[in-house]
Amino acid sequence: MHVSLYMQTGIVTRRLLSASPETVAPRLLGAVLESTVHGERVSVRITEVEAYGGAGEDPGSHAFRGQTPRNATMFGPPGHAYVYFTYGMHWCANVVTGPEGSASAVLLRAGEIVEGIEVARARRPSARSDRDLARGPARLTTALGVTGEHDGADLLGDASPLRLFLPSRPDPVVVVGPRTGVAGPGALTPWRFATDHPTVSPYRPASRRSP
Repeated sequence: MHVSLYMQTGIVTRRLLSASPETVAPRLLGAVLESTVHGERVSVRITEVEAYGGAGEDPGSHAFRGQTPRNATMFGPPGHAYVYFTYGMHWCANVVTGPEGSASAVLLRAGEIVEGIEVARARRPSARSDRDLARGPARLTTALGVTGEHDGADLLGDASPLRLFLPSRPDPVVVVGPRTGVAGPGALTPWRFATDHPTVSPYRPASRRSP
């Protein structure tokens, strides 16, 4: 990774992340999330994201009904990682956005491994190709070694196990549409943003439940 092409962590980056989630989300395309877990470093260049709003604002958001132990990190300051467990088996990683207390975040849905590919392959032995190593939010966290222990990590801290680097010029947005798997009133909110890259995961609407 050529750090000179990316913004260093610090005050400027946190200010950018303090904007609304739908504003921050496309700005994260082309950003690099770097993990250092058990001495092994893996970096992913983000190619697909989804924005989620705050309490009482976005029915598709974990924070819609207010603060709980699970979503507490969303209510904290911007620039921290919100990591949650889903379907009893997967971790998903988000970047907390907006002013502290607004409870908004951007889900990191997919990316390209740009550093530590051998480590990512070892963590994702079922991947059919390198394209699939971080193609989807659960695959992305597995490739990075991200778990619930990383919830609340300061993505802008020099000593953090997770570090976020924003690109000086974000990748072009070519996909804007509804978020994957969101049902109900928030189903059609067009807050999914993606680049033209083979690592972008396929869109899937929420599955219909039998009555």
